[in-house]
Amino acid sequence: MTKTAAAALIASMFLVTGCQALVGGAVGAGATGGGYEVHMNNQKNRVQEDFDKGRITKEEYTIRMNQIQRDSFIQ
Repeated sequence: MTKTAAAALIASMFLVTGCQALVGGAVGAGATGGGYEVHMNNQKNRVQEDFDKGRITKEEYTIRMNQIQRDSFIQ
């Protein structure tokens, strides 16, 4: 009986900590992905501003925007 109770206690502790680790990992990955997309959006805005102000050519603008789009998770 004692071994069964001990096994049940250990199993329940593993399940609780395992779920926390999974949820924490998912939240962390989501936050990282969101931060990356914000960075990509800032890069896109910077390239657009450079093009609007004549700092880069249309060809350079197209190349850089294509690179940003390829690197983005959201297509």
